[in-house]
Amino acid sequence: MIKASKLQYSPSIVSTFSGCGGLDLGFHMEGYKTLWANDFSEWAVQSFKENLGDVIIHEDITKINPYTDKSIPDCDLVLGGFPCQDFSVIWKQPGLNGKRGGLYRHFLEFVDAKKPKAFVAENVKGLLTANKRKAIETIIKDLESLTPGYIVKPHLYNFADYGVPQFRERLIIVGIRVDTGFHFVHPRPTHGPNSAKPYITAGEALQGVERVPFNNEHINCKEKTRRMLELIPEGGNFTDIPKDHPLYVKGMISHVYRRIKLDEPAKTIIAAGGGGTWGYHYPEPRPLTNRERARLQSFPDDFKFIGSVAEVRRQIGNAVPPEGVRFLARRLIPLFTGEYEKVDLQKEYDELLKLSVKERLERVSNEME
Repeated sequence: MIKASKLQYSPSIVSTFSGCGGLDLGFHMEGYKTLWANDFSEWAVQSFKENLGDVIIHEDITKINPYTDKSIPDCDLVLGGFPCQDFSVIWKQPGLNGKRGGLYRHFLEFVDAKKPKAFVAENVKGLLTANKRKAIETIIKDLESLTPGYIVKPHLYNFADYGVPQFRERLIIVGIRVDTGFHFVHPRPTHGPNSAKPYITAGEALQGVERVPFNNEHINCKEKTRRMLELIPEGGNFTDIPKDHPLYVKGMISHVYRRIKLDEPAKTIIAAGGGGTWGYHYPEPRPLTNRERARLQSFPDDFKFIGSVAEVRRQIGNAVPPEGVRFLARRLIPLFTGEYEKVDLQKEYDELLKLSVKERLERVSNEME
């Protein structure tokens, strides 16, 4: 079981679309406690239970009514990484019109039913452009219209900037209940060229990984794949194979046969896909193991994933890197302990209502401290 930091008061979480628990874990590491969680994937639920406790329900969220279900406790914070496939830039972006896209409304219902002091939602960068920006506009308007009113502050995070050994952009939407008087500001990056600490590199992250006893199976690598990888340099991808070589293939996207570069963070770890999408080691010509992928996602070595190799890959690739949200979790703690000076948020709430999504994102970035 993952150990949490110690706080005199542990802010309580109700977690939706929880997956294997990456988002919860980041908050858990800062002293929060998940009281209730839910996910549709049986194996992700098993991984969550193994590492974060038997508080997660394996159920279709569309069949759960947070208004009437007495087993769902009141809480300080609602979390939700609602499904992203219909908002991702690598899909067709049906957005709110897609079957998955509409699931965000169930996250909305949990916030409305529990009226937490804050909520945190996570999604892919593609949400910002889905449905010609109508998706994100609708989601923000719906969230800020909830009673008693929430200030909604979206920000595009690159988790490498927060100590994750991976360039991974994700949209984080934070809502603060207006009547709390808590002035929330997203944390500034802690790592990278313009920060106090350098990026954590893939090479650093993978040191000693071979000693981890579980989720570390080597995936079968065909001889043809091995020979292709030998033609691809450190940090390269399929485009580095000479066009006149018999193993050259065209018409692929950049993450195919992509090898890590040891002196920089890895490129985005993805959850699923056919040949060439696993992410590849360097200098060894082979796919990354799931434990190596978990290291690049900043999961601790004692986090044990349950399921087949392909299922564990899916869990890791779909997860929020826990280290990437720890500074955000830390920034919210005063709201729940009461150790802050209250301000009148109504003026800021009214001002944000008038802004476009682009203007809101710029304002949120400019105020970061």
